[in-house]
Amino acid sequence: MTMGNGSAATPNAAHSRPGSATHRHAFWLVATAFAATMAFTTVPTPLYSLYQARDGFPTLMITVIFAAYGFGVMGGLYFGGHVSDYLGRRRIFLAAVATELVSCLMFVFLKDVTSLLIARFICGAGIGALTSTATAHLAELRGIGSPEEDSRRASLVASAVNPGGLALGPLIGGILSQWLPNPLTLPFLAFFVTLVLVGAIAFVVPETVDVPAQRPSYQPQRVSVSPEVRSEFIASGLAAAGSFAVLGFFTSLTGSVLGEVMHQHSRLLTGSVVFGAMGASSVSQVAFHALRPRLKLQAGIGLIVVGLVIVSIGTLIGSLALFSIGGVVAGAGIGLIFASSIAAANRMADPARRGETVAGMFLAAYTGITVPVIACGVLLTWVPTATLVVSFAALIIVVSTASTWQMLKYTR
Repeated sequence: MTMGNGSAATPNAAHSRPGSATHRHAFWLVATAFAATMAFTTVPTPLYSLYQARDGFPTLMITVIFAAYGFGVMGGLYFGGHVSDYLGRRRIFLAAVATELVSCLMFVFLKDVTSLLIARFICGAGIGALTSTATAHLAELRGIGSPEEDSRRASLVASAVNPGGLALGPLIGGILSQWLPNPLTLPFLAFFVTLVLVGAIAFVVPETVDVPAQRPSYQPQRVSVSPEVRSEFIASGLAAAGSFAVLGFFTSLTGSVLGEVMHQHSRLLTGSVVFGAMGASSVSQVAFHALRPRLKLQAGIGLIVVGLVIVSIGTLIGSLALFSIGGVVAGAGIGLIFASSIAAANRMADPARRGETVAGMFLAAYTGITVPVIACGVLLTWVPTATLVVSFAALIIVVSTASTWQMLKYTR
């Protein structure tokens, strides 16, 4: 089979053999490692108020820091999200973990806002390369380990692990920083050890790509889908972007809403609210995996709309309970739409270009999580927080509904 750049690279020949217990076990090891690495990326979420107090920067800078991470992810996806198709999954997984370790050490030893921005960008770049690599690796490991199984199982695990890992980071950061000493150091030391263990897992799991003897010439990311499914892929990418915009809101602005509107400054509380929204995204994918694809999308957009309305009401009346409940409801909807998008990407992907196709879907999702949040951060300088939340919620309802409606046209 030929790649978009003209070089041969195929999934490992083990695909043709009976199910392998080694690959089934490796599937769960990679899923665990993927979740742990994703958790590292969101551990700073409840710590931003401490960085703000330490460095004296305005609230707008929190959005800039988040944007640095988002642009790092998009850069990692664009320049490195597809190269595991011919360099191998394990090699790129290890490179991504090494990048995260560099970011982690910067958080521990460098204590200024410039270093914080750079560390977040580096963290995002590593995750950009990792997300598509790990997602493709999981699909291939499951295909080798359980060839008789529906491929949607691997897509479900990969799409649930992503927000599930993201959900754990704020909760762990909140716990480790609320009562224990050195709140800006201890969480990262803990994750340094975790990332070393992740690297060990990446080192020992089986490779699933036959690396070509002659390395093809490098080209940046291109979305590799056949022309007949291109429109469906674009619709799925728009739906992923719309749903991830909601996650961007919770990871970047929850602290500001709780502090400025509800006068709640607990780091554990901030982490818990974000955990609720992101955790619901992961749980809903597992709980409703048996739904038909069309019903899953319809339920997903319905939950997002209802959840964002509750979030808006909670913000306007200053109700922490409503704000949190709305986050959980919207998060559940995000999970269903994101799972549908990843399943569509895996289904449409040429096996030799799976990394490229999945990277394209994640690139769309992280564009959605980054760009609207930057706009919100800028507007926060002039617009009251409650007004901004309601306006942002209304915009996301329109965008998410329109993009999901497009995806529904191709879904049975």
